[in-house]
Amino acid sequence: MTTDPDSVRRTLEAVWRIESARLVASLARLVQDVGLAEELAQDTFVVALEQWPRDGVPREPGPWLRATAKHRAVDLLRRRGRYAGKLAVLGRDVTLKEADGADDLVDSLDDHIGDDLLRLIFTAAHPVLSTEARVALTLRLLGGLSTTEIARAFLIPEATAAQRIVRAKKTLAAAGVRFTMPTPAETAERVGTVLGVLYLIFNEGYAATAGTGWTQPALCREAMRLGRVLAGLLPGEPEVHGLVALMELQASRLAARTGGDGRPVLLGDQDRRRWDRLLIRHGLAALERAEELGGGPYTIQAAIAACHARAHTAAETDWTRIAALYEVLAYLQPSPVVRLNQAVAVGKAGDPVRGLAITDALGAERSLRDYPQLPAVRGELLAQLGRVDEARAEFGRAAGLTRNDAERQLFQARARVLE
Repeated sequence: MTTDPDSVRRTLEAVWRIESARLVASLARLVQDVGLAEELAQDTFVVALEQWPRDGVPREPGPWLRATAKHRAVDLLRRRGRYAGKLAVLGRDVTLKEADGADDLVDSLDDHIGDDLLRLIFTAAHPVLSTEARVALTLRLLGGLSTTEIARAFLIPEATAAQRIVRAKKTLAAAGVRFTMPTPAETAERVGTVLGVLYLIFNEGYAATAGTGWTQPALCREAMRLGRVLAGLLPGEPEVHGLVALMELQASRLAARTGGDGRPVLLGDQDRRRWDRLLIRHGLAALERAEELGGGPYTIQAAIAACHARAHTAAETDWTRIAALYEVLAYLQPSPVVRLNQAVAVGKAGDPVRGLAITDALGAERSLRDYPQLPAVRGELLAQLGRVDEARAEFGRAAGLTRNDAERQLFQARARVLE
C-alpha cells in the first residue's frame, strides 16, 4: 500500500512535534547522552519517512516512533558492548541472547516518561550552558523546532543556530552532565533557570527584538506548551504556575496587538473583543493556584496582567493596584526594567511627575543605554505633562534605537501625532 508522500510527511511532522521531546527524553535515560539521544530520534524520523509512505501511517504513530527508536538504541548499545551494563543499571535480568528480554527493556522505558521529560527539561537548561545555548537547545529538544525555525525566530544565521546547539551538546558532554534530576539543594536554582529560559522564549514571541513583525506567536505557543508540561510535572512549584498564568494572560492579547495592516496596536487602543477569553480563564485559574502555593516574581507579574485582563475597557484598568504590584516586584526582583514599568504605571495612575522622576533616575543605568523603551516611556510621561516638543524628541530617540521595524513605525507615528 502506498500513500501520498506529502500527506504522510505532514502527518509525521505533526506527530513529531508532539512526540519528539518524549522520544529524546526516554532515549537519553537509556544512553545517558543527550546528543546521541537526539541522533537516534532523528534516525527514527528518517525510518518513518521511508516506511510510512510505503506501509501507511501506523494506527498509533506515537508508540510506533517510540518503539522503533528504543529498539535502535538497544541495538546501538549492544554493538558498543554496553548493553549488559545498561541492563544492570535498569535492574533488568536480561541476556543478550534473549530477544524477549530486549522487548521487555523497550517496554520498560515508558514507565517513567514524566520523570524523563523533567530530566530533559533540566538538562537542556543546565547552568553550565550560556543563555543563548539554553534557549536554542530547549527549543530544539523540547519544542521540536528545526534549526531553520530557531534561526528564523531569533533572526540569526542558520549556521549560528546550528553551532549553538552543537556546542551546547558538546559542553554538556565535556562537563560530564548526567541525565539525572538535580539534588534537592540544586532544584530551586535549576527550576529558576528553566523558567527563565521559557520566559525568554515567550518574550521574544510576544515582542520581537528585531525583524519586521512585532510578534512571533509560534514562540509564545511553544513556551506556553512547555510551561504547561512543567506545571504537570511539578504541580507543587508555585512559580511554575505563576509563569504559566503570566504567559496565558499575556498571550490572550496577541490577536489584538496588531491591526489588519500588521501594524502594532498599543494596549490602550486594542479591541478587547479580540482577546482570547479561554486563555484568560486558564490564566486566572493558574494565577489562583500560584497564589495558593505562595508565588513569587512571576506570580506578581501575572497578577499585573490579570488587572488588564479583568478590565472590560482601558479606562477601567486599576493602575493604582498595578503600580503597587510593581513596587512589590521591584522589591522581590530589583531590575531597571521593572522600575521602568513601574514608572509607566505610576504615570497612568495619575502621577506623571513621579513617574518621570523614576524614569530619569534610570538614565544612568548602563543596561538601559540602548534600550528603546526608556526614551519611549519618557516620551509618554512628558506628553502627559504637556511637554510636547521634548516628548517628540524622545520618541525620535526610541525609533533610532529599536531593531524592530514595526516598533520603529510605532514610535515614529507617536512622534507625528505629537506634532
